[in-house]
Amino acid sequence: MGTAGAVRHHQDQKDANQQYASQQDAGMQQMQQQQAQLDAMQQQQYAPPPPPAPAPAPQAAAPDLTAQLQQLAQLHTAGVLSDQEFAEAKQKVIAGG
Repeated sequence: MGTAGAVRHHQDQKDANQQYASQQDAGMQQMQQQQAQLDAMQQQQYAPPPPPAPAPAPQAAAPDLTAQLQQLAQLHTAGVLSDQEFAEAKQKVIAGG
């Protein structure tokens, strides 16, 4: 092989090495991007759950209790309930039953 052939071979080898290195760099960049995407997905999966919604405020029992007592009083006044039935029903409502 002459000098020109050796130079040509050397240049071809150099070009091939550069192309290989360029491909390796591109592959490495692609792997790093994929790893970054996986890391982001894992962070989303392991994020703490959102706090639970606050419990609804308990409804005031007084208006309901008052309404029930008024209804019983009306039934007593109308003669539907006797004095004893009214007293028992009133105690039941007050006791929460």
